[in-house]
Amino acid sequence: MVSFISAWCLVIVSLCYTYVVARLVPKGIRRMILFIPVFLYFFIVPLSLSTIHSVGITAFFISWLANFKIFLFAFGRGPLASDSKPLALPIFLAVSCLPIKIHLNPKPTTSSYSHGGSSREGLLYYSIRAGLLLLLTKVYTYSSKLPNKAVLALYAIHIYLSLEIILSATATMVRAMSSLELETQFNKPYLATSLQEFWGRRWNLAVSGILRPTVYEPMVQLFSILGPNWSQATAVFATFVVSGLMHELLFFYMGGLMPDWKVMWFFLIHGFCTTVEIAMKKKVNGRWRLPTVVSRVLIFGFVMVTGLWLFLPVFKRGNMFERILEEYAYAGAVAAEIKSIITSLI
Repeated sequence: MVSFISAWCLVIVSLCYTYVVARLVPKGIRRMILFIPVFLYFFIVPLSLSTIHSVGITAFFISWLANFKIFLFAFGRGPLASDSKPLALPIFLAVSCLPIKIHLNPKPTTSSYSHGGSSREGLLYYSIRAGLLLLLTKVYTYSSKLPNKAVLALYAIHIYLSLEIILSATATMVRAMSSLELETQFNKPYLATSLQEFWGRRWNLAVSGILRPTVYEPMVQLFSILGPNWSQATAVFATFVVSGLMHELLFFYMGGLMPDWKVMWFFLIHGFCTTVEIAMKKKVNGRWRLPTVVSRVLIFGFVMVTGLWLFLPVFKRGNMFERILEEYAYAGAVAAEIKSIITSLI
């Protein structure tokens, strides 16, 4: 905990440095050069941490998202840049190091995390997911009696529930502190009817939102000489390549694992299939499409099969879920100890 707090204090100091530099130095190469120490620190900061939760959260929030946002900010682009006036420092810090995006058209009476319109429904929605996550931790005690693929499928559910709870809780906390409307990070990915929809509009929108301006749009411009179709296809595939590399880096941080490149192959396959899917959509031009139910089953099945084959085994290779359960148990013991102390004082 001390290491985690120290690391994040230095992260905040680094972000304050970028904020001041941006006020003094115009956007462009000079600003980016001055940001280089921040880039380097953000890439090594997870190595100073030990627990898998602190490493995973810091690596995702800081080493990936914050670095990409600051790179865009160096050139006056991205969520940290403002056309009218600079963001206030507290909002700049929140948007920099947390996976949130300020909603462009705030609606003061509706929460983007409610999944039904009311705060009570939103609370129920995430309470159910938290309960399912707790149930999964109990099921893991019988994992030795389950087939390997079944255990990996449980990992997939665990990842989805954990990400949704962590990202939504983070954004909701910031919303409560700043009275800002924030866009959701997950949009029921299990209902996707295409890979393009799954990756671009339903799964972990914080990642797709930052990859679009940092990778996809520059690649479209770079390869515009090839024509719109080929430049878009190249940009889509390049986006998946970068995402694969960043995921390999995240797993290196969390498990100390040298890449076996299976995770990279997962993203390469999805990048290729998404590119082909987009090309086929343009060719068909809406003249023919599968029934919605069939499309959803096919996409969900494809994601799960490729995930079980290439993406999820890395968690088993690094014993990551065993470490996660140990940290859950330790946190529960600490909470019980704190409760007993408070009870004795009362």
